[in-house]
Amino acid sequence: MPQTVTCTVLFADLRGSTSLYESLGNAEAASVVTHSVAVVARIMEGQGGRVIKTLGDGLMAVFPHPVGGVRAAEEVHESLERVMGAARPSRSPVMRVQIAMAHGEVIEVAGDCFGDAVNVSARLLDHAGDNETLVTSQTLGVLPSDVRERFRRLERLHLRGRVEPVEVWRFEARRSGPDPLSTMFGDATPTTVPEGIRLVSEGVSRIHTLRNLPAILGRSHEAAYCLDDSRVSRMHARIEWHSGNFQLTDLSSNGTYVRFGRQSEVVTLRRGACTLHGRGVICLGVSPNIINAPTVSFEVLRFDDTDPLPL
Repeated sequence: MPQTVTCTVLFADLRGSTSLYESLGNAEAASVVTHSVAVVARIMEGQGGRVIKTLGDGLMAVFPHPVGGVRAAEEVHESLERVMGAARPSRSPVMRVQIAMAHGEVIEVAGDCFGDAVNVSARLLDHAGDNETLVTSQTLGVLPSDVRERFRRLERLHLRGRVEPVEVWRFEARRSGPDPLSTMFGDATPTTVPEGIRLVSEGVSRIHTLRNLPAILGRSHEAAYCLDDSRVSRMHARIEWHSGNFQLTDLSSNGTYVRFGRQSEVVTLRRGACTLHGRGVICLGVSPNIINAPTVSFEVLRFDDTDPLPL
């Protein structure tokens, strides 16, 4: 018989498996992916969750309370790094995991779950960046205060299929070492802590500090930098202060491209993130090599060396 219960719905998705198949071959890549999903499932169950179903490179689980989901998410991020470090040869692609959670009533039928919390969690997963855990404000509200302190508010996101935007928070995991993408092209580690970032697009120039971040780039008029171009998603990319750096996260369908300084190499982000350093250009939806690409220029600043523009 169907029954209604209040729980936390968690979706986890491993991304990067396509590149893994190309690099390692079908047999070895399939073994790595299968093992990684099994590790995620065991962690969910170890933290009091119940795996409802596996979904290709990911899974859906439910928890009686969101604190179990948060603990599982943190353990998953840490464990996957160890799994990939042991399983993949040097310089082969890295798999990342994205996690989203929503708390609320669900209907359980024949071992499956349905309801608004399921739909919100699944849609929220589309907005998670590499190794990110996103939750709704309803999920945050029932967490103990010491756990809530580790979350940072992002913005109100328009999720597919919902009229009203959803307030979203990101879990601040304990990280050791730099993001591989942040050092892929040049030395991304600043010798001094950056204090601001100047963003310029279509005649609009602003300096952003911790007080007025995150900044959203996209086609929506609600975005801080609105680029009216069919190649640009409504909420295409996010720039924020994270782990002592300005970080760019792709949220789009067509990807985000970054060129640093005068370098010819282009960093391609597809639901991934990288640290912004120095100066360069961000292209939304297409490569900067394309004529008339929708772009936002950036420059990371120290204010004692710069005459900042008004906020």
